[in-house]
Amino acid sequence: MRIVSWNVNGLRSIMRKGSLDRLLSMGNYDVVLLQEIRSSGDVPLTIMGLGYEAYPFPAERKGYAGVMTLTKVKPISVIKGLGIKEFDAEGRVITVEFNEFYVVNAYFPRAGDDLSRLGFKISFCGAIEKFLNELRSRKPVIVCGDFNIARDRLDSSFWDEKHPGLTPEERAWLSQLIKDGFIDAFRELHPNARVFTWRSYKERWRAMRIDYCMVSEELRGKVIKAEVLSDVEGSDHVPVMIEISN
Repeated sequence: MRIVSWNVNGLRSIMRKGSLDRLLSMGNYDVVLLQEIRSSGDVPLTIMGLGYEAYPFPAERKGYAGVMTLTKVKPISVIKGLGIKEFDAEGRVITVEFNEFYVVNAYFPRAGDDLSRLGFKISFCGAIEKFLNELRSRKPVIVCGDFNIARDRLDSSFWDEKHPGLTPEERAWLSQLIKDGFIDAFRELHPNARVFTWRSYKERWRAMRIDYCMVSEELRGKVIKAEVLSDVEGSDHVPVMIEISN
């Protein structure tokens, strides 16, 4: 199964640029995970024409956050949210269940330029960690999306621990998730690669790897490929993809 995950920074914008159509037509992806769709959840006809079933989970606030999962493989079940109102109102997590595993599409909150949402972010991290571990008690889990956290110095072009995504609290939580038995697939296959998935529009020298595909330990031997699609344009993020053997 080939899975691609992308923070599109606005679904309408990315569709208008033709970037999503190009990505879907070139990759033959089974599952496509989109974050920050910023829409009401309407599915563009061109997406439907490519053979995907679409499962949107928009934020209640118009033009904000939201996730959408597209899949060519019919899921057994779809879980919208974490079951916690303050997080689910922002449309941050949608999960599809397949025979072999769960695929979780996650858009983590940003801590804010002044770190005013750091507490909210860490609470969300704790809630999704509990959710992932509960799913994993039933079958393996793949979680992909924009985590808004750089794992360590290799994953950022600059270093400021008061910058959102680089705080000790955020990085400690990501380390804990890895200790729980979730594997950073890209780092597993490319241990020394210095590649970024987000770059500031205004300050091009600011870049971080904050988008991940992580798999639970049970799937370690099934990860065939994990890539950052650095040549795909249209957003301030680039897609990340993973291929899992049957």
